[in-house]
Amino acid sequence: QVQLAESGGGLVQAGGSLRLSCAASGRTFFIYAMGWFRQAPGKEREFVAAINWSGDSTRYADSVKGRFAISRDNAKSTVYLQMGDLKPQDTAVYYCALDPKSVLDPSAPRYWGQGTQVTVSS
Repeated sequence: QVQLAESGGGLVQAGGSLRLSCAASGRTFFIYAMGWFRQAPGKEREFVAAINWSGDSTRYADSVKGRFAISRDNAKSTVYLQMGDLKPQDTAVYYCALDPKSVLDPSAPRYWGQGTQVTVSS
């Protein structure tokens, strides 16, 4: 099994920044893509960002382009989400995801973390 442990969530004022981290452990894969999703109260889970195995290709939801940046450190089996210019509508539980392939499938990643709460106050 794969364990994904998110950290870095919290309460921040609008316009502020946070950095989320997600460390993978347990079963190892030769290659794996990682990503971030979020779920706001009363809404469905939505894709936020993804990064391929080598880290040279990233994708973002339109709502976070230019404000969020995803990166990874394969030596640490960790993916990061640097969030800037945060808005109240970014408030959600943020989930880390892992797919044992070179590019993450945003429709159905195989492994999920437990989530970390991000709250942006106005």
